[in-house]
Amino acid sequence: MALRKPDIGFIPTALPIVEAILALAQVTAADRVYDLGCGDGRIVIAAAQRFGCRGCGIDIDPVRIREARQAAQQAGVDTQVQFIQGDLYAAEFSAATVVILYLLPHLNAKLLPQLQQQLQPGTRVISRDFTMGDWPPERSQLILAGEEETTLYRWTMPFTSSTKLESRSLGC
Repeated sequence: MALRKPDIGFIPTALPIVEAILALAQVTAADRVYDLGCGDGRIVIAAAQRFGCRGCGIDIDPVRIREARQAAQQAGVDTQVQFIQGDLYAAEFSAATVVILYLLPHLNAKLLPQLQQQLQPGTRVISRDFTMGDWPPERSQLILAGEEETTLYRWTMPFTSSTKLESRSLGC
């Protein structure tokens, strides 16, 4: 399948920031963590290792997906996580209970309608460094990791009176 070039370059997330992301998301063993633009898969792998949850990473770059699959196998969580090479703007992620993003502001804004359409109420969304346009975060947290400073933002998909909770698909 011919995919377009990545929107942004790969910037690895330092492990203390990965831990802070998982803590802010309040990940548990019952969660299904999706990382949209997953790079080398380190966040999904860490979630599976630390909490025993399932996860899925989606990235357009085949090199990053190969790295993520190898890392998951080396970490012993390759039966808990899956990595898909694909365009996150055409991806299915409705099974997520936690979504992780490290995208630029205009890319978050482009993705927001998909998040609103696909995600069930109560799903937590964490973005590193960038907000979601007009959707105000419920919480933000400044993280210092060595010389690196980053801000994490958290949203929870809202419950509405017309929302019906449905069982989530088990696919990645």
